[in-house]
Amino acid sequence: MDPVVIPILVAAIVVVFLVAATVRIVPQARRYNIERFGRYRRTLQPGLNFVLPVADRVNTKLDVREQVYSSDPKPVITEDNLVVNIDTVLYYQITDPRAAAYEVADYLHAIDQLTVTTLRNVIGSMDLEGTLTSREEINARLRAVLDDATGKWGIRVNRVEIKAIDPPNTIKEAMEKQMRAERDKRAAILHAEGERQAKILTAEGTKQKDILEAQGTQQAMILRADGESKAVELVFQAVHRNNADAKVLAYKYLETLPHLAQSDNNTFWVIPGELTEAIRTVTGAFGDRSAGTGLPPAAQREDATAGDASDKDRVGAPEVEANSTLALDAVAAADEAAKQAAVAVSDAKAEAEAAGEARLPGRPPASDT
Repeated sequence: MDPVVIPILVAAIVVVFLVAATVRIVPQARRYNIERFGRYRRTLQPGLNFVLPVADRVNTKLDVREQVYSSDPKPVITEDNLVVNIDTVLYYQITDPRAAAYEVADYLHAIDQLTVTTLRNVIGSMDLEGTLTSREEINARLRAVLDDATGKWGIRVNRVEIKAIDPPNTIKEAMEKQMRAERDKRAAILHAEGERQAKILTAEGTKQKDILEAQGTQQAMILRADGESKAVELVFQAVHRNNADAKVLAYKYLETLPHLAQSDNNTFWVIPGELTEAIRTVTGAFGDRSAGTGLPPAAQREDATAGDASDKDRVGAPEVEANSTLALDAVAAADEAAKQAAVAVSDAKAEAEAAGEARLPGRPPASDT
């Protein structure tokens, strides 16, 4: 090998080494602290940077992006002397690389210990229930203390969150029982409210039903009474308009007697005392008037003439003479009506006695007298 080539190669290697030691390329969101002969010189920014070889060296490389640090669960005693394990999450960012490298030896360990002491101070003034329900307040107080303490370290604490609060197992069981009792209580209350509403609605429905049925019955009775009243009024008007005498009324009375014993509720039947009078009236209506009065024929003719003069409204009514065939037919009809009335009365009486004996099996039969 040519002796001239060797020095050239050595010089080239030295130049490459010096260039490599002089140039520093810093990535984005990174910061490099440069020391010259062991003393802080400057902080390199992202991009191409030049340093003195051998004299300058990179002491620390820091990431200035927001970082997340999750601490291990730490035991903390509450105001009511209960030990709970609290796990926190810390969001921080390096704002001053020089202070982060030279103001504190290990900023993560310092932040962790500061978080534990602050938690013990904050949780120590709260009971367990307040601790479980006051996370926002705890987070705000932690952030205020940490941000104030880490400001001189070149670190900004953006957020502090409590990830978990674990009470003892006995407290968990008691809390579960309490929650179960509260749920059972709410379920019982809701069930009772439902039954109460159901009973109220049922009572309201029954009330409305009874009211409507009563109103319907009332309207039916009113309409029925109006119908009967109009029917009686029409019958009364027809009787007076046709000028019905006692003979017609007595005959209708006899026709009504057999219907008195047709009801199932009749256990005995009383024969009214006006029955014989009604029979006598019908018999006298169709019989020979001259035989009953005992007047002489002249007086009878005068009486008939006076009757004809007083009854001018009856047009075409035939006169009944004692010896005429019409008088004989009237007498026969009256006798037949009397016989039918007597038979109807005896049948009604027998039916009433039979109905009474059927309803009272232990009662002796009633006598005919």
